[in-house]
Amino acid sequence: MTTDNSQRRVLLVEDEACLAMMLQDLLEDAGYEVIKAARVPAALRMAQGEPIDAAILDVNVAGTEVFPVADELRERGVPFMFASGYGERGLPGEYRDFPILQKPYDPAALGTMLRTVLATPTSRAS
Repeated sequence: MTTDNSQRRVLLVEDEACLAMMLQDLLEDAGYEVIKAARVPAALRMAQGEPIDAAILDVNVAGTEVFPVADELRERGVPFMFASGYGERGLPGEYRDFPILQKPYDPAALGTMLRTVLATPTSRAS
């Protein structure tokens, strides 16, 4: 069940290679273009300079929190969701209103949540 998302570019920030490959396959099968980062500095560079339509951000990337990337995306008005095995309790209060994809990933939930994220405007930081 592929939809036409060929013009949509998704930043995937995930440090676990197997999970990143699985998510990339799911996203590409749905028609998205995927760019990946496995570390926060690389993700931050991409968030600052790459054209991105949405992002999926693992909360803890190789022991480093992903929130600087989230802040940059929010500043640019790029919608994003978090991914975590800890659920909402793994997010600081200022991020609790953002969608969170629970690990292990449910492919149907991923697709639904990403479509919702893409349809929701992200307000810029003050």
